[in-house]
Amino acid sequence: MTSSESLGKRVKFLRKQLRLSQLELSIDSGVNKNYICDLEKGRRNPTLDVLERIADALGVSLEGLFKGVESIPGL
Repeated sequence: MTSSESLGKRVKFLRKQLRLSQLELSIDSGVNKNYICDLEKGRRNPTLDVLERIADALGVSLEGLFKGVESIPGL
């Protein structure tokens, strides 16, 4: 699994923990919904700015966005 795929699974895991839809995360972060979808599927390499906005919307630090990637069920 690539790092992009691992990051995407982490974003999806955190989003689902908060019971947010991709659209809700998109609105909260100011990131296009299609971009969120592609990110979760490992098809995007987001910039630091995008990662910070997504982390803020998920209520985690930037470090927290990456922390625990290896322990996500299904990885």
